[in-house]
Amino acid sequence: MIIRVRINHQIKAPQIRVITEDGQNLGIMSPSDALKKAQEMGQDLIEISPNAIPPIAKIMDYGKFQYTEKKKLKDSKAKIQNIELKSIQVKIGTDEHDLVLKAGKASEWLKEGHRVRLNLFLSGRAKYLNQTFLKERMDRMLKLITEEYKIAEPVQKSPKGLSTVIERVIKSKV
Repeated sequence: MIIRVRINHQIKAPQIRVITEDGQNLGIMSPSDALKKAQEMGQDLIEISPNAIPPIAKIMDYGKFQYTEKKKLKDSKAKIQNIELKSIQVKIGTDEHDLVLKAGKASEWLKEGHRVRLNLFLSGRAKYLNQTFLKERMDRMLKLITEEYKIAEPVQKSPKGLSTVIERVIKSKV
């Protein structure tokens, strides 16, 4: 998506602030004077900030301007990450081997950059068990996760039991 910009004779503002390609400010002038100056330099006059008062125009090659704008757009699209909230559900009586498998899946999702919700599903009388016992069960699952993580939402009661959300720790580049 390229934003339409006005160039050369398309600029209709009565006065514009003109800058050169290297950032030197030439001052405020009429578009016709600025266009003459741009033609003397063998460049185009490009309106880069139409909402400023007065609008700002830059003297530079239009092809180079388009190239840099496309490159900025591509770089900004590359930085966008799609983070999903993945969910894993375990019960109180879930066997150790199954917990290891689910923890491995959670580690894999964390490595990909997703957030993971861990649900400890409680049915029937299990809903009324001691809270410290239930939190120990949740911690048992958290200890099996191999990827480094931080708790985004602490362990809390949910309609079906206990749940928490974890996310990957982002290591700073120092």
